[in-house]
Amino acid sequence: MGIVAGLDSSSTFTRIVVCDTDTGAVLRQGYAPHPQQAGEAVPHETDPQAWLLSLGEAAGGGLLEGVQAIGVSARRGLLALDAQGGLVGPALVGNDRRGQVAAADLVEALGGKAAWTAAVGSVPHPAQPIVKLAWLARTDPEAARRVAVLMSPHDWLVWQLLGRPARRTTDRADASGTGYWSAATGSYRPDLVELALGHQALLPEVLGPCDAAGMTPEGLLISAGTGETTAAVLGLGLGPGDAVVSLGATGSVMAVHHEALAEPGGLITSLADAGGMHLPVVNTSNAVRTLRGTADMLGTDLEGLSALALKSTPGAHGLVLLPYLEGERTPNLPHTAGTLSGLRRDSMKPEHLARAAFEGMLCGLVDALDVLRHRGVGIRRVFLLGAAAELPAVQAAAPGLFGTQVVVPAPADYAALGAARQAAWALGVRQGTLAPHTPPLWPAPAAQVFEPGEEFAAWQAVRHQYVATREQLHPGAF
Repeated sequence: MGIVAGLDSSSTFTRIVVCDTDTGAVLRQGYAPHPQQAGEAVPHETDPQAWLLSLGEAAGGGLLEGVQAIGVSARRGLLALDAQGGLVGPALVGNDRRGQVAAADLVEALGGKAAWTAAVGSVPHPAQPIVKLAWLARTDPEAARRVAVLMSPHDWLVWQLLGRPARRTTDRADASGTGYWSAATGSYRPDLVELALGHQALLPEVLGPCDAAGMTPEGLLISAGTGETTAAVLGLGLGPGDAVVSLGATGSVMAVHHEALAEPGGLITSLADAGGMHLPVVNTSNAVRTLRGTADMLGTDLEGLSALALKSTPGAHGLVLLPYLEGERTPNLPHTAGTLSGLRRDSMKPEHLARAAFEGMLCGLVDALDVLRHRGVGIRRVFLLGAAAELPAVQAAAPGLFGTQVVVPAPADYAALGAARQAAWALGVRQGTLAPHTPPLWPAPAAQVFEPGEEFAAWQAVRHQYVATREQLHPGAF
C-alpha cells in the first residue's frame, strides 16, 4: 500500500484528496478558498500567487504526511513568463469574450476553419491560450514582446512544487487545448505561436500519461498533471464507449475514443485525454441557461421547473423549443435566436413550456452527441455531470433522448481524484508495480443509473419532432 495526493486548483478554491494507491479510498481531504485579490473585478485575469497561498492552506495540518506522490489538476488558461521566469502579467483564464476579434483574425490569417482543424484539430476560440496570446499582442504589445515562456496553470503549479527547475513540462491533454499542439500528430506548431504572438516562445515538454514531471528535494514524486476536465474523466474511470455530457450554462459533450477526430467546420475540438486515448469534444452555447430562462419566465426555480415539467408528458403537448438563446455553436448558428413552435390553445400551459425547455435543452445536446456518433464514436453510456443532472425531469428524459444508459455519478471531487489516480499511476510505474499503458484500477464511483425503459419509442418520437422542427426552421444547419 502507498499513499498519494490529488490537488485540484479550481477557479475559486483548492481541493486536495489523499488516497490509498491500491483501492483509491480517500483517507484525508483538504480545502481552502483562493484568497480575495485586489483588482478581481477584471474578469478572466487572476494572480496565480493566490493559487499557491490556497494550496498551502489546504495542505496544512499534516495533510500530506506519508504521501509519496502528488498529481495536479487546474483550470485551463495561459501564464506568460519573461526570460527570467517572472510573470509578464496576470494569468489569463476562462472563456474571455475580449478575445473574439483576435480569434476571428487568427482564423482568417491561417486560411479558415479547415486550415486550423487540419493543423491542430480545433478552431481558435476565446478560451484557448493561442487566442489569449493574440489578444495580448493586440492590446499590450510591450508586454507581448517580453513573453519568453508559455505555461498552463497546471504546468506552473507543477513547476512551483518542483522548485522552479530549468525543465518545464505539461501533459498531452492540456497541450491539446492550447491551439498550438496537435493531438493527431503529437507535436507543437511553433509557427502558430509566432502567428499569434509575433515571435517564438519556449513551450513545455509534453509528458506521457504515466510520466513523472520530477522529484522534489524531499523525494516526493510529482506526476505530469493535467487540466480539470481531463482529470475528472480519469477520476470517473471512463473508457472507450463512455461519453460525458456536462450541464453548465453552456453544454459540452465528449467521449473517450481511440483516435483524434477533427471536423473541417470546427464542430469537434480534438483533445487528448489524460489516460493515453483521445477526447473529442463538441460544445453547445445553451444548456442550463435554457432552463434558468424558462424558470424565470414562469416565476420559479430549477426544482420548481422540474416539478412542473413532470406534470406534462413526453412531447410537451406539441411544443418544441429550439434553445438557441445565445446563438448556437452546434449547429453553427451564431446569430440566430431561440424558437418555440407548436403553440395551440391547449398547449399554452406552464407545465408544457417547462417540459419543452427540458426536452429542447437535451435534444440540443443529443445533436452534439450525434456529431461524434456520425464520426464513428461508439457510445454505450452517457455520464451526466453538473447540478442540473440531479433534476428529476432531466433524469426522466435523458435516457430516452440519448438512446442509451445514463449515469449520474454521486457528487465528488472527481478532478482531484483523477489527479490522485494519475499520481498513483506514475508512482506505480516508477516502482515497477504498474504497466505504463494501464492506470490503477480503482472502483467505479457511486452513481444512479437510468435506462431508456418502456417509453423509449415515445422519447424517440420527441427527438424526431425536434429534428424536423430544426430542419424546417434552419434547413441544412448540419
